[in-house]
Amino acid sequence: MKELLTELALRHGVPGAQLAVWRDGLLSTAETGEEEAGSGRPVTAATAFPLGSLTKPFTATLAALLVADGDVDLDEPLAEQLGELRAGPDFTLRQVLSHTAGLAANTAEPPVGTTRARWLARHAAEQAVHEPGTVFSYSNPGYVIAGRLVEEITGLDWAEAVRTMLLRPLGHDAGAPTASGHLVRPDAPPRPIGEQSVPPLEDPAAGLCVSARDLAVFGAAHLGLGPGGALLDAATARAMREDVTEGLAVGAYGLADGWGAGWSRYGDWFGHDGTGDGAWSHLRVDPSTRTVVALTANGSTGARLWESLLGRLRETGPEIGDHPRDGHLRDGHSQDGHLRETGGGGSVPAPAECAGHYANGDWSCRVEAEGGDLLLSVAGAAPVRLLVGADLSFRTPSGDGPRAAMPYLGRFLRDPATGAPDRVQITGRLCLRQG
Repeated sequence: MKELLTELALRHGVPGAQLAVWRDGLLSTAETGEEEAGSGRPVTAATAFPLGSLTKPFTATLAALLVADGDVDLDEPLAEQLGELRAGPDFTLRQVLSHTAGLAANTAEPPVGTTRARWLARHAAEQAVHEPGTVFSYSNPGYVIAGRLVEEITGLDWAEAVRTMLLRPLGHDAGAPTASGHLVRPDAPPRPIGEQSVPPLEDPAAGLCVSARDLAVFGAAHLGLGPGGALLDAATARAMREDVTEGLAVGAYGLADGWGAGWSRYGDWFGHDGTGDGAWSHLRVDPSTRTVVALTANGSTGARLWESLLGRLRETGPEIGDHPRDGHLRDGHSQDGHLRETGGGGSVPAPAECAGHYANGDWSCRVEAEGGDLLLSVAGAAPVRLLVGADLSFRTPSGDGPRAAMPYLGRFLRDPATGAPDRVQITGRLCLRQG
């Protein structure tokens, strides 16, 4: 495994990475590279990596422990459990953990030192974007709420709850160093990123740092395996991964095949991905074969490393569940030079009717029609052209080479009554047309 990991890390310009595989009752690990490029500090099995959104299953598991203890119910209004929510929309814990509560995509930048309790008391009513239980829309505030629920019931700060209820029982090395994220550039050395930009308020959504070994043990524990044994009873563990998005008007397009109360679904596998500032992490678990695969990488091209790794592992083992980010549409050009979809439907003119301003809370994007193309600008960033399919799905063009950034995936959605495009879904976040 080490030779393969080293080969792929070099190919994709990732300074350091870890791979952990639980199979046939055995845990195997491999490490390569450095904690920070040029530092001379090697990545070890204990080195912690920024998880980004792969923090969310840990927070969901804390909430599930409370469900198993009878302290909270997955399907009762959460406002009955958490007083700060009484002024806001009516949703359940299952909806929060599965991103179907209709909550905003991101939290507004809070003043330094704002506690989760104070933030929620002030902003709960502002988080409603969609009717609860009707659509999937990826939400960081939902996991701030879940973290606050853990604090309210346990009396512990979220970070202490994670340490004492999850990491310590699973054998996590609390004193291990943390790898730095890196911006990987095609024609220059990787640039270290000083620190992650996650504000403390959002730690339950994206603030955790652990190793690939920790991830694999965590995944195995959800199957009742590993040195720490089962974290949850079998029924509660199954409830976390049962897909709740089937039948919704909008599902988890671009991220996964479906979503449960904390876990994303990839066919028969469950797991989660995470991206930080110059870091990627991935976890997959197969209940039928009792196989777990975890990868951590401290480079912005870590997702490309992951997809290459999956292709190589399939040659000698099971086909690991995934939701490809770079294969929905193929790059092509029409005779006038504009980017088009060249799949089975042939060239598709960029529909100018999709142009407009779309928002989800304070997270927004703008789509402009220009010269027969659609240009997308997310959160004020420089516009990029879209490759649009016949079903109004799209992605941004792929860069060249193994060190290129991953594309955005998304789709425009039409109003069922008028047929006009009225929403856009990008990286799982469902934005509404403004005006």
